[in-house]
Amino acid sequence: MKHASLHFKLVLVAAIWGLGWPAGRVVAADVPPVTAAWIRYVMVVVLFLAYLKWSKQWILPSRMQWRQITWIGFFSTFLYQVLFMYGMGYTAAGDASLMITFNPLFTAILAIFFLNEAMTRRLFGGLLMALAGVAILFLASPNTDIPSMERWIGNAFIAGAALAWASSTILMKKVMTNVPDDADAPLSPLHLTVWSSVVGFLILTPWAGYETYNLGFDAPSQGAWLGIVFLAVFSTVLAYVWFADGIHTIGAGKSAFYVYLVPPFGILSGWLLLDEKLGSSLLLAFSLIVGGVMLAQRNNISGEQAS
Repeated sequence: MKHASLHFKLVLVAAIWGLGWPAGRVVAADVPPVTAAWIRYVMVVVLFLAYLKWSKQWILPSRMQWRQITWIGFFSTFLYQVLFMYGMGYTAAGDASLMITFNPLFTAILAIFFLNEAMTRRLFGGLLMALAGVAILFLASPNTDIPSMERWIGNAFIAGAALAWASSTILMKKVMTNVPDDADAPLSPLHLTVWSSVVGFLILTPWAGYETYNLGFDAPSQGAWLGIVFLAVFSTVLAYVWFADGIHTIGAGKSAFYVYLVPPFGILSGWLLLDEKLGSSLLLAFSLIVGGVMLAQRNNISGEQAS
């Protein structure tokens, strides 16, 4: 099969992003949320900058592009990571991996208001399907060992994370199509991701310092360190580089298909690693949410993030 190795990498990307949910659950149980996100992004920023140097793709944004990147970094790194870590402190990894799938629907809805795109019947129908799946997830999750209110709070945080990432996706689309006067060309998705990670890390730093000042700092457990390293090295840097390679080689639409494999990997890894529960309600919620997203996004392309 043409590009067989690339398709295999994209399956690995889906598996890595799926495993990121139980990893986040382990980290959130041991490390304060903002501090955990900050430690993760120390590694991410170092590795991303090293990759730009190694791949000879070192490009600095213009002054006006830095302003745009600041907003992207605020939503995609700072706000997303904070909501992700808070959410994983409350809800199950499998539930969260389904909730984040709402991201492309949020992107499509925001595009109506900020990119002048139309509300279509497919989008409306997909939204209703996905909302039905979310209702099942809230009311009939098999992970009843976690109190319902905690799961609902955690799921709400993860929904907020999906909205934050969707907001950054809209901003990235605008930045990649509108070149400011002081720049020669738009920034690539890779450069936007790297430099917005740097900005988001800088925004995280004072809050992480404040959190540590109030709560103190206890060295993370071995399991938490493994989770942080996995989230930084594999779930963020390696998976993004491979996914970007997929977009470049086979296109965004075909690459995005593999994102739909993330929830099954998230649910199964939560079951295998954290003894979370499986149940028909998760299958039904998955079918409705992913089916709704696929219906709404047919013939459209939107950004995606898994963990």
